[in-house]
Amino acid sequence: MPRRWFKTSCTWSGEAGMGALCQMFRFFDFRTSKWSALLLSPSRDSNQLNLENNAGNQPFPALASHSMVKWRNMLLVVAGNSRASTSNKVSVWFIDLETNSWSAVDTYGKVPMARGGQSVTLVGSRLIMFGGEDNKRRLLSDLHVLDLETMIWEEVKTEKGGPAPRYDHSAAVYAEHYLLIFGGSSHSTCFNDLYLLDLQTLEWSQPDTQGAHITPRSGHAGMMIDEDWYIVGGGDNASGSTDTIVMNASKFVWSVVTSVSVRDPLACEGLTLCSTTVDGEKFLIAFGGYNGKYNNEIFVMKPKPRNFVQPRLFQSPAAAAAAASVKAAYAAITATDEKTKDIVATDDLDVKRAEPGSSSKEMVAEIDALNGEKGELESRLAEVRTENSKLKDKLDVVKLSHNELTKELRSVENQLAAEGSRCQKLESQIAAAHKRLESASSLENELEALQQQISQAEQTMTTSQRRKSGGVWKWVGGSAEVSDNE
Repeated sequence: MPRRWFKTSCTWSGEAGMGALCQMFRFFDFRTSKWSALLLSPSRDSNQLNLENNAGNQPFPALASHSMVKWRNMLLVVAGNSRASTSNKVSVWFIDLETNSWSAVDTYGKVPMARGGQSVTLVGSRLIMFGGEDNKRRLLSDLHVLDLETMIWEEVKTEKGGPAPRYDHSAAVYAEHYLLIFGGSSHSTCFNDLYLLDLQTLEWSQPDTQGAHITPRSGHAGMMIDEDWYIVGGGDNASGSTDTIVMNASKFVWSVVTSVSVRDPLACEGLTLCSTTVDGEKFLIAFGGYNGKYNNEIFVMKPKPRNFVQPRLFQSPAAAAAAASVKAAYAAITATDEKTKDIVATDDLDVKRAEPGSSSKEMVAEIDALNGEKGELESRLAEVRTENSKLKDKLDVVKLSHNELTKELRSVENQLAAEGSRCQKLESQIAAAHKRLESASSLENELEALQQQISQAEQTMTTSQRRKSGGVWKWVGGSAEVSDNE
């Protein structure tokens, strides 16, 4: 079997050595332990699943970083990187396992942008796609749902607080109610965080986990078996993850199942993980991956049997507080029911053992009293449920009011920021004006000094001229002398 990297499941391959994309299909028979080729031909039936017409006998497109999900008797291949594709939208193909045929599928609605490294999870007849990396290497954190009955895409808007944009993470569904997202990477770091999305309220949360410390990893593979989520492989840009880990989804407790050496094929990125049942026993199968070289080994693990626990529904703090009183009332009613059953059983025994002439009127009266108490408790339970409903309605109103007040607060903050900016500009202008006034004051002082100097100079010149001219009398005297001489 050729070596594979970033393929999906034990029957499909993606990237091989030297960056080449593969388009070969193989399946492994666990009864004979042999690989066989799966020869696919383009589908001729375009009446199923909105299939596009496939002219000719072109092969299935070569892909990497795609997702594949089994639905009914088909394999659905979603998104992925292909050098032959020119579309900027996510593509969907189907592989019919009964006819060994394939075809592209027409999808409608708000089709997501093309991407690779996303997670695709099946919930009923819907696919949930999260995150990935688009053709321009931009990281994504959007959530899209594809209805497989209508082939209509819908972009889902969730409450804030979800995972950061990432790719090569893992996802799983627990109790058909919660979407789990773990790990993955950005362009600079790997993650080991766990996020939970309530598929009914569309609210993200980040639950507190217990147990073993889990290192960051990307390119790993995950598989949910009952309430246990197994994670195999992955890496952190420095080395492969050597631990196979498992998280109990009902308790959020991490455990290390097994560890391998750093150079072991299991300590790799881009491997695939699937499960199968043989003779009533479940097995995990890991295949492929890359840890400095491309791998084609198959590893099989038999999970340790666990007692199945009823799926647990997680509540927000407000809902949990409101439900506490209901739980207490229900416990009281249950205790009353058990007590009533014990009394009825005792009554039956006493009736059988009673001597002729004995009476059970007292027991009947006690049972009637207990039934009356039970009715009162049921009435109280109904009142508590009504009050819980009212509190929920009030909580919704408070949330709406909080959102509106938050918007107003942000608006006021923006206005304050603008006014603050204006004040800073005015302060700088005032400071500049003060400097100009200070320079003008010094100029006025210099001007006054110059004016005084000019005034003094003019007075000095006037005095000097008067002395030189001798005045009118000197002129008159001088004229008289001139006349005498004549």
